Amino acid sequence: MKTALLNHPQRNFLRLQLKRNPLLAVLDDAQLAPLMEQLVVQEAHRGECLLEQGTRELRHFFVLEGMIKRIVGTPQGREMTLRFAGEADFETCYDAWRRHDVAPYSVVCAARCCVASVSMQEWDAFISQHAAARQVFHEHLVALGESLVEHAIGLLLLDAPSRVNAFSRQHPQLVERLMQKDLASHLNLSAETLCRLSRRAELRVSQAF
Repeated sequence: MKTALLNHPQRNFLRLQLKRNPLLAVLDDAQLAPLMEQLVVQEAHRGECLLEQGTRELRHFFVLEGMIKRIVGTPQGREMTLRFAGEADFETCYDAWRRHDVAPYSVVCAARCCVASVSMQEWDAFISQHAAARQVFHEHLVALGESLVEHAIGLLLLDAPSRVNAFSRQHPQLVERLMQKDLASHLNLSAETLCRLSRRAELRVSQAF
C-alpha cells in the first residue's frame, strides 16, 4: 500500500526516521520540507517487487523498516542478489537516471519492509539545490560502487567457504536476518551448499565449547 508521507498516520515518526538517514542528516527542517512533500511511503511483504528491472519509472528509496535487496535477472531466467539495504540505508537508480537508461536491476523486499521513495527526477532536482546533501550522496555512491566491485571480485577468487566467512565478517548484522535462499543468491551458491556450510560452522562452534 502506498501513501503520501504527509497523509500517513505515522508521518511524524517517519519524518524523524528520515531525518536520521545519513543522506538527509546534513539538512535542516526547512531544507527537507520540499522533499517530505514528494515522498511516498510503501509498506510491503517479503518478495514484493518495489521496482522492476527494465522499467523507466526510476525511483530513489529510503529504507525505514525491514530490508530490501537489489536483484539482477538474466534472459535465461537466472537471478542474482547484488546487495541488501536495511534500516537507515537507501537504494537508488541514479546511474541509470544519469544515462537516461532503464532500471538495470529490480528492488525487492527481502523481509517485510517500509520504504519512502521519490522519483529520480525529483531526487536529482532536490540534491541539485543542496550541495551538502549532494556531496554526501555522491560519497555514498562511491562507497557502494567499491563494495559491489569487491563483492564481484570475491565471487571470482574465493571458494564457497571463504565467501560465507567473508560475508559473515563484513556483515554480521545481516547474517541472522537473511533467508538462506537470499544469502545463497548473493554468494552465488546453491541453497544446499550454503546449508551444508552453515551446519559445518555450527558444528565447529559447538565443538569449541
